[in-house]
Order: sequence, then C-alpha cells, then structure tokens
Amino acid sequence: MGAWDLFLNSLLPMFLGAIKYTIPLTLISFVLGLLVALLTAMMRLSKSRIVRTPAVIYVSAIRGTPLLVQLFIIFYGLPSIGLTIDPFPSAIIAFTLNVGAYASEIIRASIQSIPIGQWEAGFTIGMTKSTALRRIILPQATRVSIPPLSNSFISLVKDTSLASLILVAELFRQAQEIAARTFDFLLLYAEAGLIYWVICFVLSLFQNKLEKRYDRYVAK
Repeated sequence: MGAWDLFLNSLLPMFLGAIKYTIPLTLISFVLGLLVALLTAMMRLSKSRIVRTPAVIYVSAIRGTPLLVQLFIIFYGLPSIGLTIDPFPSAIIAFTLNVGAYASEIIRASIQSIPIGQWEAGFTIGMTKSTALRRIILPQATRVSIPPLSNSFISLVKDTSLASLILVAELFRQAQEIAARTFDFLLLYAEAGLIYWVICFVLSLFQNKLEKRYDRYVAK
C-alpha cells in the first residue's frame, strides 16, 4: 500500500475516533471542569479558612502533578483498593479535575479583577453579596475569562491524546493501532497531528469570533 493510500484509508478510523471519543471527552470534561472550577474559585475567595483550605490543597495538588500521572492513578492505581473504573470515565474524571484546578484560578483572577466599586454599587441598591455576585460581578468576570478559558479548551483537545495510554480509542489511539500494523509511524503520527491541528484551528476561529463579540461591550 502506497503512502497516499495509507493516508486516505486511515483518515476514517482517526476521524471516527475524534467524533466518538476525542470531541465528547473534551466537551464533557470541560463543562464538568468549569462547574468544579466555579465552586473551587468561590471556596478560594471565602474568608473562612475551613472552606478555603481544601480548595487550596486541591488546586496545588493538581497543578503540581503531571496530568499523565493523574490518569494513571485513576485508571491503574485505584483498582488496587478495589475501585475499578472503565477507560472513558477514568479519562473524564482526570481531565475534569485537571480543568477544574486550572480554570478555577482563571475564574478567581477574573472575579478579583472587577473593581470593588462594582460590588459597592450593588450593595447601594440593596443587593445582597450573592445577588451582586450573580448579577453584576460574574457577568463581567465571564467576559474577562473568555480568552484564557478558550485557550484551556483548545489545550484540552490536545491533552486528550494522553487518554490513549489508558486504552481510550480516541484519535491518537487509532493512529497508534494502525501504525502498529503498518509500521509507518511517521506518516500516521504526522496525520494525527494534522487532524489535531485542523480541529484546534477551527476552534481558534470560533474563539476569535467569541472574543470580538464580547469585546463590543468593553469601553475603549
């Protein structure tokens, strides 16, 4: 089989791997990670040390250890204590925890970037702290956090390739399996890289449009 034929024949399995695993894994992990991030950010901003400390330890532990190690602990390590999780859910858990830790710092910084006068304005018209947070602070913080969160989402697409090491049949895993049969590693890995690049390029276009849309509401 020629190189061009191999390239074309391997496109469908890789594309299906992206559709069935890479993209769903990215979307699910990112959405769940944002929920974890918002909760963690609120805990980090709490004045109570009891509330704040667990969030600080969680963020420090996740940011201080490699994502690959986290994946291996969940998939290969937990069975030693009787807790076995299938590959795809294991990947979701690991990526969710990872996204949650990093995104929580983005959200926390975005909230803290809003001038204190915005809080005071809410209090002046009778809002409680939670209402001011929900109706005044978070909408503004969301706009501020869009660029870094978008970059985190694009990075997550690439990070899902690590799930191949815990047997998730995503895009890169398909490339590995085909390469193992054909021994044409350079072509197939380059092809996988090309597909990741195309996906990230398309996402970056959406990111630019999203940033421009919200940038209209920023005073110049």
